[in-house]
Amino acid sequence: MMELKDAETLFDDFPPVTVAEWEEKIRKDLKGADYDKTLIWESPEGFPVKPYYTVDDLEGLEYLKSLPGEFPYIRGFRNGGNNWLIRQDIHSTDVDHANQTARDAILRGAQTIGFNVREITNHPQIRKLLSGVDLATVPVHFFGSRSYPLTAELFFYEIDRQGIEPSLIRGSFNFDPLSYLLTHGDFYVSYASNLEEAKYLLKNVQKKIPQFKVITVNGHLFQDAGSTLVQELAFALASGNEYLAGLTDKGFSPDDIASRIRFTFALGSNYFLEIAKLRAARLLWSKIVDQYQPEDPSSCRMDLHCVTARWNKTIFDPHVNMLRTTTEGMSGIFGNADSISIFPFDQAYKNPESFGNRIARNQQLILKEESYLDQVADPTAGAYFIESMTDSLANHAWNLFKEVEVKGGLVESIKQNIIQDAVFQSRRKKEKDFAQRKLLLLGTNQYPGLTEEMLNKITVEDPVIDEGPSSYKKMLPFRAAEPLEKLRLDTERYIASGNKIPTVFLLTMGKLAMLRARAGFATNFFGCAGYKIIDNPGFKSVESGVNAALRSSADMVVICSSDDEYKEIAPEITRKIKEDNSSAIVVVAGYPVDIIEELKHSGVDGFIHIKSNLLEELASYQQRLGVK
Repeated sequence: MMELKDAETLFDDFPPVTVAEWEEKIRKDLKGADYDKTLIWESPEGFPVKPYYTVDDLEGLEYLKSLPGEFPYIRGFRNGGNNWLIRQDIHSTDVDHANQTARDAILRGAQTIGFNVREITNHPQIRKLLSGVDLATVPVHFFGSRSYPLTAELFFYEIDRQGIEPSLIRGSFNFDPLSYLLTHGDFYVSYASNLEEAKYLLKNVQKKIPQFKVITVNGHLFQDAGSTLVQELAFALASGNEYLAGLTDKGFSPDDIASRIRFTFALGSNYFLEIAKLRAARLLWSKIVDQYQPEDPSSCRMDLHCVTARWNKTIFDPHVNMLRTTTEGMSGIFGNADSISIFPFDQAYKNPESFGNRIARNQQLILKEESYLDQVADPTAGAYFIESMTDSLANHAWNLFKEVEVKGGLVESIKQNIIQDAVFQSRRKKEKDFAQRKLLLLGTNQYPGLTEEMLNKITVEDPVIDEGPSSYKKMLPFRAAEPLEKLRLDTERYIASGNKIPTVFLLTMGKLAMLRARAGFATNFFGCAGYKIIDNPGFKSVESGVNAALRSSADMVVICSSDDEYKEIAPEITRKIKEDNSSAIVVVAGYPVDIIEELKHSGVDGFIHIKSNLLEELASYQQRLGVK
């Protein structure tokens, strides 16, 4: 009978493997391929990511010894589980509709509510908005206000009217004049005026509802405008520091200010780095606040709300957005966010409705109630990769934060357009990567639904961006998929106007593996524009392939074969097709460098390949086909 080993001796039979031995084995398996080029990739944030990490990568990380609830708070503040709050934001400005939606949301699992109070200007409106909402147990957040001091006074009135114990009231005002400056290119009045508003809010909120947050740093706006995670982190921290510096000059203690600030970060598709970003955010913010020498160490804690990113959401194949927001929500959970808003999967093309909101709530409810992700405090602690990425993000963000401070802080950097230009450059890279399919959004620029139609389902367009004159450049939001979506919607409009659907005939011939690979590539490529694709198993001769292509009356013929076979078959196919139909477009799938000029001379109109700019190429074919 085999003897059972205790935990201390269990691994004695497994000798340790050194890093050098791992490296030797990897290089052997690579068979001469360059290790750095093959296995090490550079993140968009500018630092290398290795194929594996070991305990050696954690050397020197002092914060590893801290526990949840301890400075520098990298592991969050909850040491008895991870019970984040499920938040639902209601964007409707109709008071009755917003109240009804909120009450229904709370009944169905939402634990905290965000209200758009743009049109709330008097006592009856605030009373109606909050009717039936238990302010003692449900934190409320107000955004969109024209005047937060007015909103505060109305809220104070309603609290007094209901006779609620002020210390039980929790929530926040989305008061963030620096975000207004970035997105509008001007101050609402002036920064001095904004600080006076903040002074009023701090003084009165502290007196009347001491647990309520006054200022929100909307870091998510940076990512949704195209920033990297490092930029989002650094610029959000610079924003928070700007408020700390400005309001301490007004006579407030660092404890009064820091404890009234809430941060909101976006959660994008980079699952592990998003987790690391939130951990790095708490680490760096605690260091910043600590420099102001607060009396209460807990003032160094970051109050952290997260929202699912908007820039990577799509109109086509919208249910994929559910998968995106699920993993994004999990990043927020494992990153120990205090509350999370998952936006409805169909938000990009329609007003939020009960189904979309229900799915968004249920995603979090399932993660909490069925997956039990609320039961473990900081489950990623000690993971070699997560800890290493936390350190890398923190170091890069800290260096960028210091650059902003050297230039005079965030306000001065905005006035010099430094922040806007940096974010725009990152956005341009994302747009280019999307067009070249280095950045994939499934269902849109990869594996599109060939028969999907969305034109008649769109009830909300992307917001019109005010690009008019302003004192400073504006930091504008974007969705990476929008240009390609517009191109495909043009195809739908073209067909709806009575025109024949643009049709692509795949003339497959030659080596089976190559013709199938390139047929699949071509299907994906032109399917992104909503064209009809006629695939074929493979033709035995040029003549049979050409005859079938001509019978199909296709607008475009894509030759799918191998590079070494193109020299023989592509010129003949092109000549025969154009002899019968001079307006036909003939394309080669691939880029056979040695014979490109020869194929162009024979009449081939274009080449599609892995380095093609999908957006530019499809726009060009749209123009040739008359699709406008």
